[in-house]
Amino acid sequence: MPLSREMERLRAEHAALIALAGIITELTNTPGPPRPAELAAARARLRETLVRHLKCEDWILYPRLRATGDAEMMRITHEFELEMGDLAAEYVAYDGKWTAERVAARPEEFGRETAAIFAVLAMRVEREERDLYPLADRLYAAAAL
Repeated sequence: MPLSREMERLRAEHAALIALAGIITELTNTPGPPRPAELAAARARLRETLVRHLKCEDWILYPRLRATGDAEMMRITHEFELEMGDLAAEYVAYDGKWTAERVAARPEEFGRETAAIFAVLAMRVEREERDLYPLADRLYAAAAL
């Protein structure tokens, strides 16, 4: 798939991740435990979108940016790869910890941890949009000439 289409998809996934985080946040901010079926569905969609997004970055975007040989692209790509490994591991730990039963038993704690992990995710999305994706756009524009 051309890099331009991959970039469109990655940006659409960013928007979906932020929207899903908003839905989950809204569900956690209601009085009492969040509605289990809605919460489970939103969390599953977020998990699936995040996994797909990370695979695309790992298997398509990062290798293409590294292959340019451009020192700046390689440095930034390496930085993002290292950071993403930490975020992915944190998300997996968070997601595995919060079973439906645990969410129901400790909704306030779930809400706090959810807000914290989503803040990190939102910062990551913002940084990719600001620092990483313009490099990929530049690579695509150069290849299209």
